[in-house]
Amino acid sequence: MLEKPKPYGMLTDFVTGVEVPNIGAEENRQRVERFLVKTKGYSKDDIEVDADLKFTIGGKEVHSNVDLVVLVQGKRFMVLRCVPGSLVSRQRETLAAARLLDVYQIPFSVVTDGKDAELLDTVTGEVLEQGMDAIPSKEEAIEHMKGIELQPFPQDRLEREKIIFRSYDEMNINVQRKLKHKGQNA
Repeated sequence: MLEKPKPYGMLTDFVTGVEVPNIGAEENRQRVERFLVKTKGYSKDDIEVDADLKFTIGGKEVHSNVDLVVLVQGKRFMVLRCVPGSLVSRQRETLAAARLLDVYQIPFSVVTDGKDAELLDTVTGEVLEQGMDAIPSKEEAIEHMKGIELQPFPQDRLEREKIIFRSYDEMNINVQRKLKHKGQNA
């Protein structure tokens, strides 16, 4: 028997103004977007929504996206993964995304459900702080960037990191991404 897709509502993305399906952790992401702008002082222009993450592994192209990326003075500073449920279970996926998204490791990674957060050092993988207040403000981010040397991910560990990200990404039930691609192909 053919499974009928569940109905879903739409909402307007706070940063982009584009209508998106209200499924998965979308409400969490909207809460985080508002928090970044209204509480932490970032402008909407400082935030990339659904940043494209593409790489090749085993001769196959992997196409995914990263929920939110915060830019500071034109450089990617922080990756945020907005999740429903357990934060700790998404740490490794978020770190891998921050290590693969650019030519350098994006310095900070955040896993959040919109109410709680874990701030991680992308290079070491260490949890630095917990709670929404742990997410650096724009002013704090500017100060951090002054003292950070942006580093590429070690080449000898790159393939393993790709496998880790792909493994987590394949487990995600990303209905929104499937709907987005279906709409583009229509």
